[in-house]
Amino acid sequence: MGLRVPGSGLLKGLGVTLRTFLRPSVTQEYPDEKPSLPARSRGVIALKEENCTVCMACARACPDWCIYIESHKEVVPPKEPGARPRTRNVLDRFAIDFALCMYCGLCVEACPFDALFWAPYFEYSTYEVKQLLHEKETLGRWMAYVPPPDPLEDGAEQPKELEAGARPARSPARTEEPARRGPSGPTDEAGVREAASGAGRAPEAVPPVRTVPEEAPGEPKAAEGAREHREVGMDEEVYQAEIAKGTPERVARAKAKSAWMRKQKEGRGE
Repeated sequence: MGLRVPGSGLLKGLGVTLRTFLRPSVTQEYPDEKPSLPARSRGVIALKEENCTVCMACARACPDWCIYIESHKEVVPPKEPGARPRTRNVLDRFAIDFALCMYCGLCVEACPFDALFWAPYFEYSTYEVKQLLHEKETLGRWMAYVPPPDPLEDGAEQPKELEAGARPARSPARTEEPARRGPSGPTDEAGVREAASGAGRAPEAVPPVRTVPEEAPGEPKAAEGAREHREVGMDEEVYQAEIAKGTPERVARAKAKSAWMRKQKEGRGE
C-alpha cells in the first residue's frame, strides 16, 4: 500500500474549485429565471371546451380512470321550418385528477376532435393531494400555454383541405336538400363544423348532421317510454304497441320484424 499524504483530499477539492472559479455559471436561478421547455413537454393537459363533443373516448382510453366527465342532453330547435328538433350533448364537467395521472398521453391521442393538448406548464404544485383535481375552468386556462403547431418542412405537400379549389362550394339547389343521417359520426352539428373549420375548410361545405330526438317538445306522446323509431323491415305500429306494454326494446324489435315479414308474405300470396 502506498503512503497517503495527509491533506491530499483537500488539495484535490481546491484544484476543482480553482478550475471552475473563472468559468461562467450555468445554474438557472429558479423561479427568477424560467426554464425554456421543449414544445412537446408533457407538463399538463389543456382542454379546448368548444371542441369537446362528450364522446367519452378520452375517458375510455385512460388506464388510470382519472378523467371525470358529466354532461346532459339539450334539445335544439330546428333552424329550418318543417325540420325536426335535434339533441346534443352539453358538457357540464370535465376534470382530471393529476394525482392519479401517469402522463401517458393516451387521452390526447384518442381525442377525435382535438379538444385535449399537451402544454409545457408545470407550476401547479400544491400542499394537498385533493387540490390536484382540476376542473374544466383550470384546464381551459392552460390552453394559453399550448404552443402553436410546427410549420411545414421544406418541400412538404400542403393539406388537401387548404388547397384552393379542392372542395367546391355546394350549389344553391343542393343546399335546400335535407341531409342524410350517416351511419356513424358526431351528433353535434357544432362539433362537426368546428372540426371542419379547424382543418381549414369552410363550415358551409359540411352538411348538417341531423339526429332523431328521443322526445320532441310540444308533440303528444304515443305511450310512456315509446320513442319514434323508423327502420326498414320493421312494423312501426307493432313496435310502438309493444313498447307501450312495457316490452323490452330488443323483444319489441323482434316482434315488429316478424310482423313485417308476415305482411310481406301475405301480400305475395304465399
